[in-house]
Amino acid sequence: MSRIPTPATVEAAPEAARPLLNGVKAQLGSVPNLFRVLANSPAALGGYLGLNGALAKGALDARTRERIALAVAEVNGCGYCLAAHTFIGTNLAKLDASEIAANRAGGSNDAKAAAAVRFAVAVTEARGHVGDDALAAVRAAGWTDAEILEITVHVALNTLTNYVNEVAGTEVDFPTVARAA
Repeated sequence: MSRIPTPATVEAAPEAARPLLNGVKAQLGSVPNLFRVLANSPAALGGYLGLNGALAKGALDARTRERIALAVAEVNGCGYCLAAHTFIGTNLAKLDASEIAANRAGGSNDAKAAAAVRFAVAVTEARGHVGDDALAAVRAAGWTDAEILEITVHVALNTLTNYVNEVAGTEVDFPTVARAA
């Protein structure tokens, strides 16, 4: 059970959050629990949706974004995000099971993507305090400075949802997955 109430419906959410939740429902077809928990604070929900929307228009493709989300969720131990991004990675980004396993282990079966995922893991583990060697490695793999900044901001966005879900104890509404041993 969630430690912070999850509004059962869009109508049960704070009035200011309802248009945002209706937008999520229009886009996804449903309103996952993460969004309904965030709706307790319309400002928090709006902030998350704004940053997520901006990054979706960035240089990183959906597959790379999901790879990063999976790696960050594994490092941060967020069961909700592991479940959500395994589902999204499989069904929307079309990542296969081998790729998802590699992402969760901090890599990828694609060499360029592996560098992005390793960098995302380094940023997560070091809380941003990565060394010059980490930057050199991701650049050597072909990532531009703009893309490196987007990778970094994706780490922050995913850490945000990881922390929200862990603080709230958000009930998982995707097929559950076990954390790596």
